[in-house]
Formats: sequence, structure tokens, C-alpha cells
Amino acid sequence: MNNQQVHVAIAILYQENKFLMQLRDNIPTIAAAGCWGLFGGHIETGETPEIAVKREVLEEIGYNLSPFFEFGCYADDTVVRHVFHAPLLVELNQLVLHEGWDMGLLTPKDIRQGNCYSANAREVRPLGVMHQRIMLDFIEKKQQS
Repeated sequence: MNNQQVHVAIAILYQENKFLMQLRDNIPTIAAAGCWGLFGGHIETGETPEIAVKREVLEEIGYNLSPFFEFGCYADDTVVRHVFHAPLLVELNQLVLHEGWDMGLLTPKDIRQGNCYSANAREVRPLGVMHQRIMLDFIEKKQQS
């Protein structure tokens, strides 16, 4: 493992074949700025990926992640992404967005085409490249099971 790599824990949340995604803030210094991505974030010192994903989802949308399951690990030169998945058991209006610009339930079609309209941004915004790849893998595996 390379010490320069950042470890993050992210969650694929799904409801009726739609997937909850976050429109990331338009801050140039953050990864996938202004793009749709998955909820989650950095794993703090002493945390397991499982603890981190629960904490991040609770911080970002006020949702208690339970039950949830491991999906996989996606690593590149800079980031190791620990990916989990879970059913979203509440309505969208019961979530409170604390981080990001918008959130929405994206369809597999939105994910395949790589973009989705945001009411808050009032325009179509792209999916983050790695987040789209993870989602396409997940959708494909889900269809096979």
C-alpha cells in the first residue's frame, strides 16, 4: 500500500431501482467538484471502513445506515475507495442534505448516460468518472443476481 493514498468509505444507497447520489459542491479543490457522486468520505485515524461509512452517511444526510453490505474496493494512485451498499428505507424528503449542492434518486439510464438534471443547479451535471464506474459495476452485478 502506498502511503500517499487516501482511504475513503462510500455508500451506494438504492430504492426501487434508483440510486441516491449527491451533487458535489462546486469547490475546485474537492474531487469530482460539481459532479454527481456517492455519499461518504475520509476514513478517520482509528476507524474501520464500516464505522466511517456509517458516520459519513449520518453526517451528510442524517440517515442511519442499517443494514449495509460490502460491495468492493476501488483503488487508484491516490485514493482507496471502500464501497458499501444498502437499501434506502426512508423517503427522500426525510433526509436532510448537510453536505453537497443537491441530492437525487438517479435511474440506471441516468447513470449509463453519465449525467442527470439537478433542480438546485438548474442544469444537467455529469457524474464523477469513478463514481459512474462503481455504479455501472453495481448495476451489472445486481442484474446478474
